[in-house]
Amino acid sequence: MNCSADPGGIAAVVVSHESASTLEDCLLRLRAARGVAEIRVIDNASIDGTLDIIQRHAAMDGRVRFVGNPDNPGFAVGCNQGARETTAPWLAFVNPDLMVETDTLWRLREHALAAGVECLLGVDLVGEDGRADEAARRNDPDFGAMLRSAGKASKLGVQVDGAQALQPVDAISGALMLLPRRLFGTLRGFDEGYRLHAEDLDLCRRARAAGALVAVANDLQVLHVRGVSSLSRPLFVEWHKHRGLWRYFRKFEAPRRSLPTRAMVFASIWLRFAWVFVGKSITTRTGDRH
Repeated sequence: MNCSADPGGIAAVVVSHESASTLEDCLLRLRAARGVAEIRVIDNASIDGTLDIIQRHAAMDGRVRFVGNPDNPGFAVGCNQGARETTAPWLAFVNPDLMVETDTLWRLREHALAAGVECLLGVDLVGEDGRADEAARRNDPDFGAMLRSAGKASKLGVQVDGAQALQPVDAISGALMLLPRRLFGTLRGFDEGYRLHAEDLDLCRRARAAGALVAVANDLQVLHVRGVSSLSRPLFVEWHKHRGLWRYFRKFEAPRRSLPTRAMVFASIWLRFAWVFVGKSITTRTGDRH
């Protein structure tokens, strides 16, 4: 499919888990967003009132439908579920803590149409404090840098190029992704082997390998209230971050690396997890005493 084809409607897919604190605003904004034909919420076993919010919006707006999973199979599984539950020619994956403006998705689709090629697009992201979210523009993970210095492993951010309205990058954030359904089908969706984190890096890398443009719309800025559903289980999240990074390495990098290098990367990833685990455990115990 060429992105210059008839645009059609946008299906917004939201995967929620313990997201009651932000989901109300997220859904209100999606319902008001221009070009949105379908809204599907896939909830992964929330017990914090999230389902009540979803049901209320579904009762008020026929575009809103939902699936309530009895367990939490992960973000990638939920995204793929949501895609299967919709038919619109464009897919927008939107985090429940992501606050789109009325014209965000419409203008993002316009960027895709103007690009004239199949594309996977994101936007500029900012936190509540106004600080830029580096995950909006990223390089592929540099495992060589990880081995040279563990501190460099997470520094994947790319500088904003203000001269480009649509800036090509290696990877965008899974907090907001828009792409044509046909491209999503060609890629066979998200890799469900990831539970949390790195599935967006994976999708972007496979999109580029398929000849698609991966880029950030620098003229579209969206508020991202980060990590809402992760606050209650920080160690669980860290485990899956590191597990996802190891899966990414095995899938894309390991086949062209020597056995000693693969072993060193494995050790580096899990030693880093151990360091983070100890730090978060100490912080949690200190907080409990207060």
